[in-house]
This record gives sequence, structure tokens and C-alpha cells, in this order.
Amino acid sequence: MPRTAAPLLTSPIPRVADSDRRRTSASVVLRSVLEHGPVARSTIARLTGLSPASVTDYCARFAELGLIRESAVPRRSKGVGRPHLPVDLDDSRFVVGGVHVAVPHTTVALLDLRGRVVARRETEHERTDPALVLARAADGLAALLAAAPGSRPLGVGFAAGGWVDRDSGTVVEHPLLGWREVPVREVLGAHTGLPVHVDGHARSLVNAERLFGQARGSRSLLHLFAGNVVDAAFSTNDVVHHGPRSQAGAIAHLPVPGGTEPCDCGRVGCLQAELSELTLCRRAREAGITDGMNPMHVVGAAAAGDPVAVRLLRERSRRVGRAVGLLLDVLNPEQVVVTEVGIRHRADCLAALREEVGPGRAETVSPISFPDSVLAVAAGSVALDVVYRDPLAASPEAI
Repeated sequence: MPRTAAPLLTSPIPRVADSDRRRTSASVVLRSVLEHGPVARSTIARLTGLSPASVTDYCARFAELGLIRESAVPRRSKGVGRPHLPVDLDDSRFVVGGVHVAVPHTTVALLDLRGRVVARRETEHERTDPALVLARAADGLAALLAAAPGSRPLGVGFAAGGWVDRDSGTVVEHPLLGWREVPVREVLGAHTGLPVHVDGHARSLVNAERLFGQARGSRSLLHLFAGNVVDAAFSTNDVVHHGPRSQAGAIAHLPVPGGTEPCDCGRVGCLQAELSELTLCRRAREAGITDGMNPMHVVGAAAAGDPVAVRLLRERSRRVGRAVGLLLDVLNPEQVVVTEVGIRHRADCLAALREEVGPGRAETVSPISFPDSVLAVAAGSVALDVVYRDPLAASPEAI
């Protein structure tokens, strides 16, 4: 009786394509230069597990693209032979643009490859019509680039609160701005002629922390953003979770224990209603501390010794701490980063937040690493994340 051929064994795990391997390898090499530069190629090989030949090849390609350069000062090897020439980022040539649309204003900025803000401007909204806001943002970017003629833009990052879909490049819904299904990538791309990358600001700040901040190296990271919009983002193993249509992190209507603030949804004590800067400023106006909508005026009054302003900021930080506690219970991250105006500027607010989180977990919570440039860094990091994930496609020659 003839033998039948044994069936081919198949794996449910798809094989990684060669192009994906190259992209991943290029990413880890450039990230190693970012984190450790000036650094010898042999050290990069040891840190990444790649072969010395592969590291040398990637470094040569990055140098050709203008992303890295050899250090002017060689390092003597421990044995005989030629001294090592370490490599480092070349942060003198390329920038990315950033556009962050907040409720009261738009921030436009230029960032270098290290995530540092090299130019920035804010424009108050005359109206929040998306066509007008995005056109003015493009004009602002053009002005910044004209004032920095030696800088070559790799692309533009856009960030905002609300529901922002990264894959389609669309602001699906931002109730406070009145935006629905706004094709940001298409509109900004037409105005600027540059690649445009779009994401929510909570997720973009996770990427900023992952690349440039104190949370670099964390295996899991939670970020809570408490501005006029309140949302969150979560990453594990260097990957930010987006969910279908990038709707992950929509926490505006989670209940805050002990909350009393009415919400537009008809309930009381929803997270955004309790923690929004709009609520903080309204309470400050009712107390006669300020007559405006700028939370920094409350911070200034507290710094000047106003006890009511101090109380309002501490109470808000405690409510943020309760929200962090809820998210810690669900996600149990290694580290938590919070963007909130009180803890960015006052040690007592950070202490109040950590006290509410409770002993044993309080030290996992820290303020955002970019207290003076949050919105600019959020926007630029959308584009910089793309650069570091696929650096061989990042230069103007490759676009």
C-alpha cells in the first residue's frame, strides 16, 4: 500500500517578513544611539544582540541619510588596534514640525531628533472651525521653518485630545472643539506638502516619555492627561495600545469616587467633569481668584500665597490621585506618568496625589518629563515616533 505524504506542519504564528526585521533592527540601532550616544558600534552590537557587521551597515546608512555622525573624539580601545570612533545623533540638520490643537489655542513647534523644542509659538483661537485652525497652524509652521533656514523638516506630527484615529489621520470627535470626522492628515498635508502623522495627545506623550523622558525603559507605562480634556494611554513592551479606530484611553466618563460635578452626559462625578481645567478655572472664578480661563493664573495665585488657590489645586490633585488609583487597579503598570498643572508646578500637589494613591504604589507615579513644553512635545513626538520606528524611511530623500 503506497505511503501518503505527511501533511506539512504550519504555525499559527505568522513569520516576520524580512522588511519588518530590517525595520525593527534599524529602529533598535538608532534608539541605541539616541539613548547611549556617543557610543561605539561594538557597544551597540552588544546592547542589541545584532552582529557587528549589521550594526556597521545600519550606521553607515544612517550617516548617509544625515541622522547620525561620527564623534570628533575617538575612544581608545582596551587592546591594540585603531581607536574606536563613536557615533552620535546628528541633531543639527533635521527637525519635525508639531501641531497641537487645544481648546483655547493651537501650539506649533519645531523639535530636533532628541525631542527638544527648538522653536514654538501659540495662537489663540478666533474660531474653532477646523479649516481655519489647520490653515493657521500650517502658516505658523511655515513661519518657524522660514526662521530656521538650515533645518530640514522630516514631517509633521499632529496631536489633540478627544477621539483621534491614528490610522485614518482623522479627529473623529472632539466635543469641546466641535470637531467631527476632520481629515487632519489630508488637510495639513495639502497645506504643508509634508508627511503628516496624527495621534491623540495622551498616546503621543507616552511615546515622548518612552523615547526622551524619565520613563524610558519601562516595560509598562500608564499616562493620565488632565487638561481641559481628560484621557489616558497605556503601553506595554514599547507598544502603545490604540484599540479599534484608536479609541483606547477614552476615560472621560469613568466615575470618580466622591465626585459631585455634574456632567453633560447627565450623570454626576464623571472623570472629565471633575478634573477638567475648565472646572478648576470656574471654581477659581467663583472664589474670586481669577476672572479668566487660564489655569496658570490659579497656579500663580497659589505661588503668591492665596490659600484658596492652594486648596483648589491640592483638592484637584487628590481627585487625580483617585483616578490614578482606579487605573492602577485595572492595569497595574510598572510606572505612571501624570500631566496635570498642579503637580507640574507644585511639590505639595504631587504629594497630595501620591497620598491619595496610597503607600506601596505612590512612588510609581511621577509628573510628565516635559513640564514647560508639554503640548509642543506631544505634537512633535507623533512624528518622532515614526522616525525612530522606521528610520530608513524617515529622511527627505526616502519620503
